[in-house]
Amino acid sequence: MQITRRQGGALALATLVAARAGQAATPGVLVRSDSPPANLDPHLLYDVPMMGYALNTYDGLYRYENNPPELLPWLATGHTASADGLDWEFRLRDGVKFHDGTALTAEDVVYSFRRALALKRAPASAFLAILKPENVTAPDALTVRFRLDRAYGPFLAAIPIIAVVNSRLVRANEKDGDWGAGWLASNEAGSGAYSFVPGSLTTLEKLDMVRFEGHFLGWKDNPNPVPRIATRAAKETSTGVLGLLNGSIDWTDSYLPTDQLEQIEKSRVARVEKAVSMRTFIIRMNNSRAPFSSINVRKAFAHAFNYEGFIQEILKGYADRNAGPVPNALWGAPKDAPGYAYDLDKAKHFLKLAQAEGYNPKTPVRIHIQSQLEQTNQAAQLFQSDLQSIGVNLRIVADTWANITAATGKPDTSPEMWIHWVSTYFVDPENWVGQMYDSQFHGTWKASSYYRNARVDELLRQARSLVVQAERAPLYEEATRLVMADCADIWVYNTVELRGVSRRLSGYRFCPAGGGAEFRWLQMQG
Repeated sequence: MQITRRQGGALALATLVAARAGQAATPGVLVRSDSPPANLDPHLLYDVPMMGYALNTYDGLYRYENNPPELLPWLATGHTASADGLDWEFRLRDGVKFHDGTALTAEDVVYSFRRALALKRAPASAFLAILKPENVTAPDALTVRFRLDRAYGPFLAAIPIIAVVNSRLVRANEKDGDWGAGWLASNEAGSGAYSFVPGSLTTLEKLDMVRFEGHFLGWKDNPNPVPRIATRAAKETSTGVLGLLNGSIDWTDSYLPTDQLEQIEKSRVARVEKAVSMRTFIIRMNNSRAPFSSINVRKAFAHAFNYEGFIQEILKGYADRNAGPVPNALWGAPKDAPGYAYDLDKAKHFLKLAQAEGYNPKTPVRIHIQSQLEQTNQAAQLFQSDLQSIGVNLRIVADTWANITAATGKPDTSPEMWIHWVSTYFVDPENWVGQMYDSQFHGTWKASSYYRNARVDELLRQARSLVVQAERAPLYEEATRLVMADCADIWVYNTVELRGVSRRLSGYRFCPAGGGAEFRWLQMQG
């Protein structure tokens, strides 16, 4: 039997966990069982693994900090904007250095935005429709100007998405017009609080970072920073928990099954960090093809999921019911849209309507789970049981984030159903309902339900064309109501993030944007 590279990495972590059972943690090294990104280029990917990497190795003009999240100047000292929202100017800090000692200037910011726009991948999606590369300019070494094609409400909120790269270093590694993408996929060109250790990467399995003493914020506020961070992907959350309890791992992912919380909290070596987040749990349905091209099938499935049972019994109440795509607490979420309730009689009603249209419930429907995240399997198994009780055949497919998101690029390859979270990439309804249900984003994992409604497209495009929140909010609310009425997906809950952390770590700071994975604030004893 052949063993895949990912399985090999999981076995290596399992071997590490077993070999070091009962031994002291490695001095000066934080071992985390989160997954590394599939690619190290911050302009090619923007998902949870990438955020956990890029927040530490790169900096942006602004950054979200704290909970609730605050948008704070970072590389920039501040900004000005014209009244019509078209012209923006950012003033940079002086004296910022990249990891190789090169000075960071406005030219690096210009190159970074132009590069992201040219590559046209996920990080650029918030800007492609409103910003031309030539309209990002640097009148001097510490000033960056943006001229938007039209007003764009989420512009400032989305600014932290674009990591600033060392333009001289990346340009030196460009080949055949690739903007250095081939090189940056396994290298790093940042200025962040930590730097990537060359040669430490095994894709999707492991990578190391070391503290950058020259980071522009300095380290006077942190007397005992973590010297080195070793990321070792766990095939299953339980492997990370086992390592946490025996001291071989310091930091698990933030998707802990609640049945493992008690044993961590009883431990002398570890604790659970809990934080109310803005990460919504969602079951996607591919609206572009049968059976979910039928609204009756979608509604039958929506009424067959036991929301409260999942939240109260399986998650032990560590989540809040979130009946729509936008987090309940965020502006733009309608307060008068109750969503779908668990009701098998209603599910049967819509199932009959679907059968009258030709739907055969005996035909298997496949739901893809992220096998390393136990919660996705728990949700699928609960769903499978209730659907079986009304005669629907649901099959669970064990899969990985990387495989699923690669398949979502086309409607005919995107899964019939899959389970994931939508994290806080930037704090604006656009991050959720905008990028999930405007048809212009089809081909991205966020829009993988391939939902299409001309009125929703119109409302979302109007909302993002305005700059005043009070004017934008009603448009996002109306669009959300329509998406919910069409039952485009199954929206389950907003997350209380649960992460296992070694007791030798202190200073943990949580922000919904990044999921608490920014390490510069952490202090380590031993």
